[in-house]
Amino acid sequence: MKIVIPGGTGHLGQILTDAFRRRGDDVVVLSRNVEAPAHYWDGRTFGDWVDEIDGADVIVNLAGRSVDCRYGQQERDEILLSRIESTRVLGRAISRAKHPPAVWLQASTATIYAHRYDAPNDEHTGVPGGNEPEVPEAWRFSVDAAKAWEKTLDGAQTACTRKVKMRMAMVMSPQRGGTFHALLRHVRLGFGRFGDGKQFMSWIHERDFVRAVRWLIENDVDGAVNLTAPHPVPNDEFLRELREAWGGPPIAIPATGLILETGARLAGTETELVLKSRRVFPARLLEHGFRFDYPRWSEAARELCARWKGGVPVCDAASSPLW
Repeated sequence: MKIVIPGGTGHLGQILTDAFRRRGDDVVVLSRNVEAPAHYWDGRTFGDWVDEIDGADVIVNLAGRSVDCRYGQQERDEILLSRIESTRVLGRAISRAKHPPAVWLQASTATIYAHRYDAPNDEHTGVPGGNEPEVPEAWRFSVDAAKAWEKTLDGAQTACTRKVKMRMAMVMSPQRGGTFHALLRHVRLGFGRFGDGKQFMSWIHERDFVRAVRWLIENDVDGAVNLTAPHPVPNDEFLRELREAWGGPPIAIPATGLILETGARLAGTETELVLKSRRVFPARLLEHGFRFDYPRWSEAARELCARWKGGVPVCDAASSPLW
């Protein structure tokens, strides 16, 4: 199977590329980085990369500037345009292909849902974010960017290509540089909950992420699909279970107020990433028969910490029964 991954040099792209290649797939990575071991594209205009689209079986578009930054105007413009332009030009390339791919998996985000505590957001009854009166303006930007991203995909004229919007939660992997790395560092430094710790954290183990992507390729499902484990937990519980899995002390210093904001500024990121309540449920995956290897965070945390300590960063998703 030929799989093209725009934006495939990032953290998630590397996870998917490694897993697909171990399975024997032909993976072509597109990157804006001229020094990366990938086919160059600028994410806006046609080039030689278009030839890779024609005849490919699958597109997995992960292109887009990282949101792990401060939300200045320049950063906001780059986040929004990198998503819209790359999605738009891919749609044009697919529509013009003589042999278009059968499937287009498009990255999106669980952040598109509202900040809430009362009930989980699934694909059927989930509440869109952006209108919550109590949230900071920066949080609305993230939702607006996600909506524009998905709207661009919806507008692409690709009649012969099935389109899936992957509303992804945080992918937990022991590789350095990912979300798990940052959260484990927080715990190892002796810190605990962010804010009041009541906000829900949605997540997915890297093994289930890879398996879900493969499942979406092989099953006739389109539209929005939540890629997240079925048991989101409050932040306080999430970090406590991570601390227990690591073997850390039972008591930790809460990261609240000045500590939280100072830490975010020093790390060059926004507090939204840890304070927004993302209570998201994968209704469509479960309804169509997908089963998670790591449905609960306590089990996932123990496995991830064991691999971190053992220096085994590779997730052997290829050994899954689905592969």
